[in-house]
Amino acid sequence: MFQIKDKNFRAGLIITGAMLLIILVGTFWTPYDPNAMNASIKMSAPSLYHLLGTDNFGRDIFSRVVEGAGATFLIALASVAIGLVLGLVIGALTGWYGGWVDEVLMRLNDSITAFPSILLALVLIAIFGGGKYNIILALGVLFIPTFARIVRMEVARQKNLDYVRNARLMGVKDMRILFVHILPNTLPVLLSTVAIGFNNAVLAEASMSYLGIGVQPPDPSLGRMLNEAQAYLVSAPWYALSAGLAIILLVLGFGLLSDGLGGDGLA
Repeated sequence: MFQIKDKNFRAGLIITGAMLLIILVGTFWTPYDPNAMNASIKMSAPSLYHLLGTDNFGRDIFSRVVEGAGATFLIALASVAIGLVLGLVIGALTGWYGGWVDEVLMRLNDSITAFPSILLALVLIAIFGGGKYNIILALGVLFIPTFARIVRMEVARQKNLDYVRNARLMGVKDMRILFVHILPNTLPVLLSTVAIGFNNAVLAEASMSYLGIGVQPPDPSLGRMLNEAQAYLVSAPWYALSAGLAIILLVLGFGLLSDGLGGDGLA
């Protein structure tokens, strides 16, 4: 049943809202050019001039974290949107029609889920190359099976309910019943799944960027920043903490929203 757990939802809303506000402001303005280098101030500790310090090239970490968080957010949002839209269509058709349509599409769905998700993403990126757009495509494909499975179950359950039978008796066309009447009733289940899917996308993007196949330099990436910060964990711990904290807040905010919406997460 769709419920909102007030405390978790409010906490998630505050954290997510704060991160989105910072990302939105960072789209138009950052204290410094995220890619501007200054060797004279490299590895400077946090100060009034550089709130999170500077990195090994003298770049302002706060500006890079803000822009990197924005890139991660957009990649996660776009990949979940692709998976959601295609998953909705596949799940709706298989759940409504069943038969050979269900058999063909769900076997295709199962073939995708048969592979470990990160491994499949790496294979797709190896084929199409790195970069943000290919990561969006790869992650979007990975999310299709989860959304398709959830929508299929909901459509199959609701198509035999009285309101659907009444609509069919009144001569309402199948596609209208499916997309206007049934699918809106799947939103309570999908909302929490979308939130968890967003978390998975953030972590996947950060992991790929950490491995060097995500967002390419000189554009900032939280995962790549963590990779670069490894060599300075003792001498400049603020470098890794800044990028790591941004990832944690993005994941925590949407995780609390999902829990507050009463979701059970992605299977």
